[in-house]
Amino acid sequence: MTMISTPSEPHRAVRWWLISVAALIALMVLVGGATRLTESGLSIVEWKPVTGSVPPLSETQWTEAFEAYKKIPQYRELNVGMSLSEFKEIFWWEWSHRLLGRFIGVAYLLPFLFFLWRGGLSGELKRRLWLLFALGGLQGAVGWWMVASGLTERVEVSQYRLATHLVLALLIFAGIVWTVRRLKARPQIAAPARLRFTSALLLVVTFVQIYFGALVAGLRAGRAYNTWPQIDGAFIPSAERLWFETPWWRNMFDNVLTVQFEHRMTAYLLFVLAALHAFDAVRSRAGAAAGGALWLFAAVSVQAVLGILTLLNQVPIDLALSHQAMAIVVLTLAVMQVERLASRHSAQAQPRAVPVSQPG
Repeated sequence: MTMISTPSEPHRAVRWWLISVAALIALMVLVGGATRLTESGLSIVEWKPVTGSVPPLSETQWTEAFEAYKKIPQYRELNVGMSLSEFKEIFWWEWSHRLLGRFIGVAYLLPFLFFLWRGGLSGELKRRLWLLFALGGLQGAVGWWMVASGLTERVEVSQYRLATHLVLALLIFAGIVWTVRRLKARPQIAAPARLRFTSALLLVVTFVQIYFGALVAGLRAGRAYNTWPQIDGAFIPSAERLWFETPWWRNMFDNVLTVQFEHRMTAYLLFVLAALHAFDAVRSRAGAAAGGALWLFAAVSVQAVLGILTLLNQVPIDLALSHQAMAIVVLTLAVMQVERLASRHSAQAQPRAVPVSQPG
């Protein structure tokens, strides 16, 4: 074994590997959104992590898969009389979603093991990458936990579990974006502490908004109250309509009107916060952080317009997926802004000695 002096910044290949994985996760979120919009998520009623990667290859296997689907409430209450060809259409969406999840696992693990074998990853980076891998494994289990909620008594998956599944996927995505940003040495930006606070607050509100959006999707709340800026005949609906369920807090997750209303109100809050943050960053002459704040505000504005158009048109799949894709853009820019303003250690720029294995 020999020792070489190298910058603390890992090899460019590590960054491109993580960027590729992040792109795959973004694609998987969109495929998952299409799976939900086409009511395809319950078409596969078994969880077979390995053998499930092979789809039905014969008419007999297709018939067996269809017969298994006929046993769940969704078929009996919503899709009774569906033909085999119609079943295949929803099957392929769910199968593609699951296959992409398996592919992401392989695309993450194999290069990670290779980089571990070659050496050069710092202890902190290895711990972070192992944590992201563990969260990816948990995400697979959460996905099946979500599907299982719709196989016995419901005709769709639980909106609670759907929201958990989406937020966990985007938490992994955000962790990868943060890690990629941290792999490249950048100078510390001189900015007021309030900018760091508001950037972090924007990121938190973005995740809250994504969670509420998943509840809207799970309850099909976007297909109700398709007017704007009024909802149920007013900008703020009556308390009797918003809080009629008991205990009161269940309305925030189960009441279609309340869930859509809180999604709207959080969108307004996010817009105002993004505008104030951008104004403050420009006024403070915060350098790259000012540019980042303006890009974030622009993305939030586009997202708001897409959300309104999606609502007014009763959630067509093209607008709905565009709305979801823009949410990923907003999240990416929010993570980048927090990282841009976060504290940096001067030691990052110093060379360090790392072992280089001699294969063979």
